[in-house]
Amino acid sequence: MSSPSPALAYRLEAARAVVQDAARLAMSMRPAPGGPEGKQKSAQDWLTEADGAVESFIAQRMQALFPDDGFQGEEGGVARAGSLRWVVDPIDGTSNYARGRNRWCVSLGLLDGDEPVAGVIEAPALGEVYTALRGQGAFLNGKRIQASPVKDPASAMIEMGWSNRVPKPVFMEKIDAIMDLGAMPRSGGSGALALADVACGRLDGYIEIVINLWDVAAALPLLAEAGASVSPFLKEGGLTGSATILAANPHIAQALSSAVGISLD
Repeated sequence: MSSPSPALAYRLEAARAVVQDAARLAMSMRPAPGGPEGKQKSAQDWLTEADGAVESFIAQRMQALFPDDGFQGEEGGVARAGSLRWVVDPIDGTSNYARGRNRWCVSLGLLDGDEPVAGVIEAPALGEVYTALRGQGAFLNGKRIQASPVKDPASAMIEMGWSNRVPKPVFMEKIDAIMDLGAMPRSGGSGALALADVACGRLDGYIEIVINLWDVAAALPLLAEAGASVSPFLKEGGLTGSATILAANPHIAQALSSAVGISLD
């Protein structure tokens, strides 16, 4: 295992502290369990007051710490340019968050040009923090994680993210393909946490037809360091717009790829 770049290692530690504070802020603003609180951007796509507050908090902290780094947020778009670029999803899983549910997270990833190099995902209501640094492994609460060893698709658990941007026939076609493999379908409402689940072996695969960079930026280093197989999301338009992602443990990745028609190459 190579020695980490001191600059990147320092950034990861700083990011972990900033995300921890941001997660506390999000927890303090979390609605009580019940009907959703917030604005509905489109069908089942929610925006809460906390989304903007958490993103603003992280943006200000990272600018103070690393003024030369770029920064991109879900709510604010591309705010600053830089060869090193932080990409934040202030609350991934807002539909869950808005109902007082636990499955949501704060996600902060670091790209070096077009290469994901570090990431922090904190799910404070679950008590979980994922971290990864290129060449240094992936961790959950400080313990190393790796993708699942499951080899038989009939023993696999596969999650597929739902989006109103995906036509119903396309979604149903992919779900049918997953079930035809014998796998157990799941949908949990947070792309970042689903990808983290693939990295730690809780899931054997995750698919989302339309997903954005801020949803996956922190998870991509986790997946790479945990030995998961991932479709070329960034090369297929994910750097600048929405794209499709497939992530899976390496044993079932090809079977899943073939079944749902999402290439790993």
